[in-house]
Amino acid sequence: MTNNSFDLAVIGSGPGGYVAAIRAAQLGLNTAIIEKDKFLGGTCLNVGCIPSKALLHSTKIFHLVNHEISSHGIKTVGVSMDIATLMQKKTSIVDTLRRGVEALVKKRKISIFKGHGKLLGNNKIEVKGENNSEEIVARSIILATGSKVAELPFLKCDGEHIVSSTDAIAFDSPPEKLIVIGGGAIGLELGSVWSRLGSEVSILESLPRIGATYDPDITQLAERIFKKQGMKIETEAKVTGVKIDGDHSIVSVDKKGKTMELMANKVLLSVGRVPYTDKLGLEELGVRKNDSGHIITDESYRTNVDGVYAIGDTIEGPMLAHKAEEEGIAAAEIIAGKTAHVNYKTIPNVIYTEPEIASVGISEEEAKEQKLDTCIGKFPLTANGRAIASGTTDGMVKVIADSTTDRLLGVQVISHNASELIAAAVVHMEYSGSAEDMARTVTAHPTLSESLKEAAMAVNKTSIHSF
Repeated sequence: MTNNSFDLAVIGSGPGGYVAAIRAAQLGLNTAIIEKDKFLGGTCLNVGCIPSKALLHSTKIFHLVNHEISSHGIKTVGVSMDIATLMQKKTSIVDTLRRGVEALVKKRKISIFKGHGKLLGNNKIEVKGENNSEEIVARSIILATGSKVAELPFLKCDGEHIVSSTDAIAFDSPPEKLIVIGGGAIGLELGSVWSRLGSEVSILESLPRIGATYDPDITQLAERIFKKQGMKIETEAKVTGVKIDGDHSIVSVDKKGKTMELMANKVLLSVGRVPYTDKLGLEELGVRKNDSGHIITDESYRTNVDGVYAIGDTIEGPMLAHKAEEEGIAAAEIIAGKTAHVNYKTIPNVIYTEPEIASVGISEEEAKEQKLDTCIGKFPLTANGRAIASGTTDGMVKVIADSTTDRLLGVQVISHNASELIAAAVVHMEYSGSAEDMARTVTAHPTLSESLKEAAMAVNKTSIHSF
């Protein structure tokens, strides 16, 4: 092979792309990564998952000190937030992980090409940088180009008045009034960040509830908690237009047929994400996409064009970093001649607010739509000793099991550290475990994880610590 000839080329270095490249290199494939941005790591590392979680963690500490720490007997005076230092901390965390990803890639002797990758056919890829262009050849190609912010037909991000999540993780001061369009994970997380820092935050959700993939009992509890924290939430509120008036934006909203206008200093557009497949040469090559713009693949991530694969946000399914990682590993193993698959029934989903909201499997609503007979077990955090001791009693655990076989169908958690708690449910579901399996799992006392056990026991009405 020449210096520009590879067994595998991965276009995109986000969680799906760089993980696929590393796994391929482990399997002995001569591998290249093509990345159009300055740094490896994709949206998740650079402007998404990691920086937002850094801000969530720092602002949670700030909120705790300002609003809850006195109940522990700790006295504070004049606590304030230095936004510049907060942002420096976030940047430092991102920089550390960037260096880590680059070191992992270089350690595996993966070639890195900086520039925009475009498929030319016949296994060729054009890599167009700022000042140069070159071609590479690869027997197999994985498209792992991720996604970009979705916009509304009448509302585009300008970076000043109408902002994206990328802008909202880098404000130099808290906006006095922040309107968030969209009550999903991104909107709720960034709304929480700026609410804790003093912004008056209003969440506008067009659907009947926030976090619409979760069951109503979970989201209703979440809404009550978030309102108690100071965020305003309007559901069934459809944004119909935004007018810019000097330094302010006036948002027109249709709420159940009634029109209202809200004023904001910043409007965060967080209505989801769409696949990023711009200028990849897909149309010229005849790579098939569906109506939503996702690349169509088979179960082995192959597109209709020989040697071209696609993973992550570019294909159907939840737009989650860990889903992309698993697909990247599977695709690399398939290309290397191995057998691999991803169990899509056990991919967890998390909203990293406080409390966090996490789930795996199907919801009670989905079970009803599929005409499945279920038994439901619930356990409130108000009955958990560790939650009471640590002041984190806002929340509950819900277990959905098949009423005939007792097999776990889904678990939903709203709790402090729900993102960690859900892992136990994922493990049980991975081997098709039952509610009884989870109920008979010994958990340390006192821990929040006891709530999973108790909710599983409640499926068969044997919970010890709830009525």
